[in-house]
Amino acid sequence: MGVVISPIDMEARRRLDFRAGDTVRVVQKIVERVMEKDKVKEKKRLQAFEGLVLARKHGAEAGATFTVRKVLDGVGVERIFPLYAPSIEKIEVQKRAKARRAKLYYIRRKAAKEIRRAMRRERAAERQAELAPADSSAIAEKTPAA
Repeated sequence: MGVVISPIDMEARRRLDFRAGDTVRVVQKIVERVMEKDKVKEKKRLQAFEGLVLARKHGAEAGATFTVRKVLDGVGVERIFPLYAPSIEKIEVQKRAKARRAKLYYIRRKAAKEIRRAMRRERAAERQAELAPADSSAIAEKTPAA
């Protein structure tokens, strides 16, 4: 029997085929420590983080990482995961996409631009509502009756 250095299957992680543009779900083990009657209790749970892979760095070597971005309540959230972290339970590819770049950092600016455009439209609609008469009977009074 061989010596096990890492609790994860390094070969399986090395063979994972995902790249920038793919949507992945990363299931991570979270350890919560709770103080109870002078004792520290540890609760373990699994938490998923699903989003778009912006970049994958350092190939398949020991320090390999990948960046995942998702939008939560209108706010972009990015996390950088080490590929071989023992805290990662599994990595599932949800959707594959063809990207023409190796790093998709421009997505950050693109998302911000779309938000600014939506806010501009919203402000214009508010201005239109202010300029339009609030009471339709006022218009009827101004027009001469036949």
